[in-house]
Amino acid sequence: MSVSDRDGRMRAMRMTTYDTLDPVTRARWDTNTVARFDEVDSLTELVAAVDALRAAHAPARLLCTLDDVNQCMYTSMHAGLAERLTVDAGEFDENDVAAAHHADDLRAARIAEVLDDVRSRVEWDALTAAPHGAELDVEALVEVNTRPEDMIDDVVLVQRVPVGRDDLALAGIPNGYFQGDRDTFENHAVVRRLARHGYRHFGTGAALLGFDRPVPPTPAEIPPLITDLIHLFGAPDSPHWQVLAELLSNRRTLLIGYTEDFSELLDD
Repeated sequence: MSVSDRDGRMRAMRMTTYDTLDPVTRARWDTNTVARFDEVDSLTELVAAVDALRAAHAPARLLCTLDDVNQCMYTSMHAGLAERLTVDAGEFDENDVAAAHHADDLRAARIAEVLDDVRSRVEWDALTAAPHGAELDVEALVEVNTRPEDMIDDVVLVQRVPVGRDDLALAGIPNGYFQGDRDTFENHAVVRRLARHGYRHFGTGAALLGFDRPVPPTPAEIPPLITDLIHLFGAPDSPHWQVLAELLSNRRTLLIGYTEDFSELLDD
């Protein structure tokens, strides 16, 4: 798997795969880290590589990290400690990989169960756009989808999630920790809504959610998609929405921000 770096030189995206019962080293997140990509410099290639791994892990789903893998792991750990998501896996020897894997599976399955419970769901209509910075967020939305390779970390971890539906893969990397960010339940509402537009949730980062679909949206599919994105981000009169519509009509992927400071990604 070869890509060009920003100086035009060729370099290879390296993949390391793991069995769930392999020792958990610093290169992995937990026992459900089934692959690690290094020297990532292409979202298209990353999505294709994750797709190639799916059959080997079916019926479980796969979800990968996106931007800032270390921050993503940190905020996801804390998001998973939310009262509604906390799982008591009991006492076990952390050096016993089989026991640790059982606990990791139990944790992901419990989070998926809570997300799928209609009593805890956040409905789409309950989501509102941020009252401030909306125009900047729409501009950022265009920018991250124009040059996604600049937003993705050069290290990406791929997590196996023991769930039977694509929308529940979010349980493998729950996120949305800081006040002002969309939390895990709100992000699940976004994932469910975008599934109506043919998008599958394939990645969660420290600030981004990643989606893909088999083919780009058709001209008839673009307007309702943009309407829903306006619902999330506001600034309905922004000229950037037309730019995004034209961009997405030629792309299988969609990246959106879920953090309050999403637009600050452009300053990095």
